Amino acid sequence: MRILSSELKNHIGKEVTLLGRLYAARKMGGIGFAILQDRKGLVQAVFEQEINAKVGSIISLTGTVKEEKRSQTGVELAGRSISVIQAPVEDLPFDLSKKELNVDLPTLLDHRPLTLRHESVRSIFKIYDTVIGAYTEAMRGMDFTEIKTPKIMGAASEGGANFFTIDYFGTQAFLAQSPQFYKQFGAGVFERVFEVGPVFRAERHFTTRHVNEYVSLDGEMAFIESDEEVRETLEKALRHVFASVAEKNKDELALHKAELPLMPEKIPAMKLSEMRQIIKEKYGYDIPKDTDIDPQGEVHAGQYAKEKFNSDFIFLTHYPREHRPFYIMPDDENPKETKSFDLLFRGLEIATGAQRIHDYHKLVGSIKMYRLNPDDFAFYLEAFKYAMPPHGGWGMGSERIVYKLLGLSSVKEAILFPRDVKRLIP
Repeated sequence: MRILSSELKNHIGKEVTLLGRLYAARKMGGIGFAILQDRKGLVQAVFEQEINAKVGSIISLTGTVKEEKRSQTGVELAGRSISVIQAPVEDLPFDLSKKELNVDLPTLLDHRPLTLRHESVRSIFKIYDTVIGAYTEAMRGMDFTEIKTPKIMGAASEGGANFFTIDYFGTQAFLAQSPQFYKQFGAGVFERVFEVGPVFRAERHFTTRHVNEYVSLDGEMAFIESDEEVRETLEKALRHVFASVAEKNKDELALHKAELPLMPEKIPAMKLSEMRQIIKEKYGYDIPKDTDIDPQGEVHAGQYAKEKFNSDFIFLTHYPREHRPFYIMPDDENPKETKSFDLLFRGLEIATGAQRIHDYHKLVGSIKMYRLNPDDFAFYLEAFKYAMPPHGGWGMGSERIVYKLLGLSSVKEAILFPRDVKRLIP
């Protein structure tokens, strides 16, 4: 019967068989050392002869479990035999046995099926798995219904230009930029809905923070009185996410020397206009007038949040209407601003949310104000024509959470097989 590396402490003094990959092998004075990798981690086996199997082989390893305090796992195996199930045809193009995988980003991604085997790389996605699972758990715990929405659409969800077009049996279709319309429909039916799914952005970015396909963590909730309720709900979900990572991923966090984020009792919130002024006065940086906030401005906003509030997070609110989609509700006191927000994590926007316009006539007027044709959104407007409750929600980039948590060099490192302007393979 197969035993996993994580179960060895329960089998001290017993002979066991493990299945996995020969992660590393070395010899010292006639003694052979083999490190086996399975889905739970690494374990070392010591043999009284050299290891004949090629590194990277899929193996069956049999030996007696011994306590070893110097080992990270507290155990090792006195090896008896190694049986090769499948050997690699060639030697690996790089050394995966070293603690650090010293390859550049293009190489890391070009050889992704191989580089994912490295423990530090694999650990990223163990954390990512926790993030996705904990988000789902948090949303269900707050009585949200999970939905799955189409990714091939007949109209661009944001009404803008940054969408991919595809041929759909002779008709032009679009890849979803977000599940926006559908999660709003869901809120009108189930009151509280969430989705974990891919979104697509046809943006020609060459940065460490952008990709053209990512997994969005969305939520939409009905019967709200303000966008503050939306922020509070998002914050609850995030707290559960990081609590779960703290509980389940201690080893993975240690491998990256990563620290859990600073989260005060309540994430601070500040109007964007006020933050722009603070950034100019305190850090001497004048955010360009043709944008709401640029990447450098976000960095300074994150810096201010940590200095002022001892927080790795900050909500920026009241974004200008001209920089928000047509379905975002204007502010009551200043209609040039919106009841919207961005959430910054360590100086990077990870989520965008808002209260939506739920009144049919106001929504039609907003579509026209944005110089769009209401007829193009007839299917969307139908729900509002027959009454929708006050509602709001958010979309959050799952990979950006892991990217900033671990201090990775690029968000692409937090995606199994990223898609950017120049990358379609693997």
